Amino acid sequence: MEYSNLQQQAASLKKNLFDQGYLDEQFCQIEDLQDEASPNFTEEVVSLFFKNSTRLMTNIEQAMDRNPRDFCRWDVNMQQLKGTCSRMKNECTSFRNRCGDENVEGCMRSFQNLKREHGVLRQKLESYFQLLRQAGPAVTATRPRGM
Repeated sequence: MEYSNLQQQAASLKKNLFDQGYLDEQFCQIEDLQDEASPNFTEEVVSLFFKNSTRLMTNIEQAMDRNPRDFCRWDVNMQQLKGTCSRMKNECTSFRNRCGDENVEGCMRSFQNLKREHGVLRQKLESYFQLLRQAGPAVTATRPRGM
């Protein structure tokens, strides 16, 4: 497949990720730090994010299992995860609100939604980075229109 076509596909996928709320300005700021000396910087940061966020979600799940109804502990664990993409942020906020209401079922639902959003984000970003590797470095520095 032609590189310019792959670059267009990567740019389109990135725009869709922004439009769907999976990416935000924070992602662009990370991409801005990428240069010739560290051409895979963004992908490495994203990989580190998934490693850490998976660990945090495991901690939350364990806290929920080991400390039923300890909403303060659940909330503290969730606060560490909250600084992620907007779709995940929304679920973190929902979870934290349910903790404030002491709503166990609501917390469980929010946490399941968070895990689903995390998995979807991981899959979408893996596809994006795979396409970028095929297309070459030209796409990484372009922002979607309106950013």
